[in-house]
Amino acid sequence: MIEFKNLIKKYGENTVLNIPELIIPKGQSFGLVGNNGAGKTTMFNLILDLISPTKGYVMINGVRVDKSEDWKYSTSAYLDESFLIGYLFPEEYFLMLGSLRGWQKQDVVDFIKDFNELFNGEIIGVKKYIRDLSKGNQKKVGVVGALIGDPEFILLDEPFANLDPTTQIRLKKLLRKTVQDDQKTVLISSHNLNHITEVTERIVVLDKGNMEMDIVTNEKTLKELEDFFTVENIER
Repeated sequence: MIEFKNLIKKYGENTVLNIPELIIPKGQSFGLVGNNGAGKTTMFNLILDLISPTKGYVMINGVRVDKSEDWKYSTSAYLDESFLIGYLFPEEYFLMLGSLRGWQKQDVVDFIKDFNELFNGEIIGVKKYIRDLSKGNQKKVGVVGALIGDPEFILLDEPFANLDPTTQIRLKKLLRKTVQDDQKTVLISSHNLNHITEVTERIVVLDKGNMEMDIVTNEKTLKELEDFFTVENIER
């Protein structure tokens, strides 16, 4: 479970995130949407203890992320290309992550085989450094890397960006399986309202750092989100 308690982040006098209370239970697919500057990246960075809160705190499985590193054994993330190591081959990167998370080489090799369809022959065995892969293929490496080591909590920022339609469909199938079959808690931030409603069971909308909506996903959710983000509403 991930808990937010009176969480505030300010830069000077500007409040960029204000979450009085929020609980994300184990095994939930959680979506986060908002326009640029809404606070999505700040929220993910606070969960991962990459920045310090101005007030309040985040807890993962009862552990405050700013007071202990025990939560790191159960949590992984891919937010952007800075999480990659460009001078490694994808295979080397996966093996490094596996080693850091307590897996043997064969564990990693066996695990990666499950992603042959997603990789589509463009990742494994091509002898390309990660830095030389396309943006879409770098995204595939980052997302799969976040799944290595059997983490309980997985954070993905804009996982569908730069992916072709076929890969988007395959990734959505993979994310649904990760939650439903493997009972992982997956947090996904996305600008694409169609994708986020298809792969998450709950969505929080941020606007100017504040939680404006917290809804259970159903057949009406996409329309609710589209209505919220119309120019007339968002410029209110």
